[in-house]
Amino acid sequence: MRTLRVTIILAALFIGWEALVRLLGVPAHMLPPPSAVLAELLDQPQWYLMHTMSTLLTTLIGFGLALLVGVLAAIGIISSKWVENTLYTLLVSLNSIPKIALAPLFIIWLGTGLESKVAVSFLIAVFAIVIDAVLGLRSADPDALDLLRTLRGSRFQILFKVRFPNALPHIFSGMKVAVSLALVGAIAGEFVASQEGLGYVIVNAQSMFQTVRVFASIVLLGVTGTILFYLVDLAERLICPWHVSHRVEEARALSAQHG
Repeated sequence: MRTLRVTIILAALFIGWEALVRLLGVPAHMLPPPSAVLAELLDQPQWYLMHTMSTLLTTLIGFGLALLVGVLAAIGIISSKWVENTLYTLLVSLNSIPKIALAPLFIIWLGTGLESKVAVSFLIAVFAIVIDAVLGLRSADPDALDLLRTLRGSRFQILFKVRFPNALPHIFSGMKVAVSLALVGAIAGEFVASQEGLGYVIVNAQSMFQTVRVFASIVLLGVTGTILFYLVDLAERLICPWHVSHRVEEARALSAQHG
């Protein structure tokens, strides 16, 4: 039902956009109609697919590194006061710096290849995962922690039997934000220096006032970001079906079917 509503809203939006552009006679170089954007995508599908896959690869590597490093950093932060006072403060300071300002440095250090774009993607995405993972690891049930300590459970057992399962919903919340940020980081890296990817397409098209191509790239970015978000959401549903948010949604869906 939700998918149907979203489809209807999007269809109405694009139809209204098409009608207004044609009725008002807006020049195509200012605001192309959706039909022109669709025609552009259908005219060069393999070329757009190649650049989309390049951006997607950068995003997935940056996101994967952010997830790995972010969770490990969160474990270190909740395990050691010294790590919290140093690493956490460093992450907060780095997060306050606009990442696009760091992109030229990564180009100097790592070159114009995949590595520099992955570095930007990783740096933008990692903070969201650290914040949510720390929150989840710290919000474990104190009674469950005390019980495991009473039973002489090791720090490893406490982490993986109590803290980590409790933190999973929080980590997935951070992942949903981080996967979108990783895509933003990939595009930012491609803006600065790249020979492929949707960011490169946008910069190149903008310099030649090819507005239709810019819009086509933006549409592909929107589709890619949406797919990545819902893949993370699907993973959460499969791994954490016990979480209260999913039980509430299932109850509402059953109620709507019987209603």
